[in-house]
Amino acid sequence: MTWKGIVGKLFTPPAFQTYVASLDLSAWRPQFIVVHNTGAPDLATWQGWQQRTPPIDDERWARNLEGYYRDQQKWSGGPHLFVTPAGILAFTPLTGPGVHSPAWNSISWGVETVGDYDCDTFADPIRWHLISGLATLHMAAGLSPEPYLLGSRGLHFHKEDPVTTHKHCPGKNMVKAELVAAVASVIARRQAGR
Repeated sequence: MTWKGIVGKLFTPPAFQTYVASLDLSAWRPQFIVVHNTGAPDLATWQGWQQRTPPIDDERWARNLEGYYRDQQKWSGGPHLFVTPAGILAFTPLTGPGVHSPAWNSISWGVETVGDYDCDTFADPIRWHLISGLATLHMAAGLSPEPYLLGSRGLHFHKEDPVTTHKHCPGKNMVKAELVAAVASVIARRQAGR
């Protein structure tokens, strides 16, 4: 498979809105978004990386991941985004399919969230970065996080993919109904100009 390349840039939530607004999504548009967690690293490991000299910042991590997905996995791409404590890391370009969920790679955006949410607490700042990023993506593509129809529309969790082996992703501490409600609330506020 031909490697698609990466964006490899970290954005704050407001800067991510500006970035997504600059993209031409006319050639390919997803049907829905799939949320993942990294599992490894978990949050403790991630924080440990920040204590190194030099620290493994988000953009350096993206370059490391590029080698993993391209050279070891032999994939054409990876997930579209990684949500981290520092912001929203654009990885595979949002203008085409990525590789993240076997049944849905060609029809969805994949959003990885740093942490192991079977063990880690799903809390700010990662929680807010994910909610804001998902709201931005839904609005840009004319999608809604609900109503949900498996493999067709609405916000999906990776564990819902019928052919994945990751049957816990994104973890029990990330509650789908709460996430969907929070994303819908941000979309409504933005549409109202607040």
